[in-house]
Amino acid sequence: MIRERVIVVGAGVIGASVAYRVAQQGAKVTVIDAGQPACGASGHSFGWINASFFADETHHHLRVAGIEAYHRLLADLPGLSVTWPGCLWWEEQGEGLARMEAQLRDLGYPVERIGGKDFAAAAPAIGQAPDEALVFPGEGVGAAERMAAQLLDGAREAGATVILGCRAERIEVQAGKVTGLRCTHGMLPADRVLVAAGNGCADLMTAVDVPLPMLQRPGALVRTRPLPPLLKKVMVSPELEFRQDALGRIIAPSSAAHQADDREVLPDTPDGLALDTLRRLRALLPGVDLVLDQTAVAMRPVPGDGLPAVGHCGPEGLYLAVMHSGVTLAALMGELIAQELLDGAKSHLLTPYRPGRFAFP
Repeated sequence: MIRERVIVVGAGVIGASVAYRVAQQGAKVTVIDAGQPACGASGHSFGWINASFFADETHHHLRVAGIEAYHRLLADLPGLSVTWPGCLWWEEQGEGLARMEAQLRDLGYPVERIGGKDFAAAAPAIGQAPDEALVFPGEGVGAAERMAAQLLDGAREAGATVILGCRAERIEVQAGKVTGLRCTHGMLPADRVLVAAGNGCADLMTAVDVPLPMLQRPGALVRTRPLPPLLKKVMVSPELEFRQDALGRIIAPSSAAHQADDREVLPDTPDGLALDTLRRLRALLPGVDLVLDQTAVAMRPVPGDGLPAVGHCGPEGLYLAVMHSGVTLAALMGELIAQELLDGAKSHLLTPYRPGRFAFP
């Protein structure tokens, strides 16, 4: 039996997840990346796995399916760096909080409303408890850099090859069909190529006449030095989103609402953003000795309309997967893309997100 040769361009969480699932199904998989696993946007992700943030109802259902897929993936890889602490949300009060609660309840999403006393008990490190907050108990966090490495380890165990430090230069095509990938050090033959290289996707797609507009969405992520356990959940306040990771570090995007941040340039220098983020964290966590450890800047991979771009495109054998909130969707994309690549199945969940929409706006 001839094994399907599949090249995955990109060793972030999306590429690693697909490589794991495709290798499990017996294909001959090669993963290639110019850097190290999750060295781009994945490795600088906040890591919040959620469906409380979404563009529209269809997108919400995709993200819910993403959460469900993680539980299946954890059954396969119980050591995967994903936990389910839930989220405390008090970004708005009054009518804003009531609207958020009603919208999520109408969608059938698990949500609880708590008062200030219960909030203080759940998050005693927060200096000023809000009058009310919402709890999203089913939401999780993933350590994206570690997740990508674990998924690639699983792919290797299933027979995949991982090539790092080697840049993809162009997709080779003959007679309208993909034949391989030209990289820094030569030609890699392939029957199918998945491009999951984040913002690096656009140049590869342009060379094969596949339109892929990408938005400019820079983001800065601040990490503090480790602290004793203070925060059990993902915290979403009016000032910023933040959480504590497994190492004890407080992690916070510099944007007050980074999931919906649409700025094309950073509003300050990285060190200025870090100082401002620490200031806001200190106001929320009075008495906590917050010391800056790292500020990371990355360009979030956001297609032109803000939604995922996933599916076959261009020459036969070429497949694209690029999206923001890759951590939320990684487990699901691994499942669905593996099916579409190898079996020819078409997922209804992916129908609204096909790359062809950019060719026919």
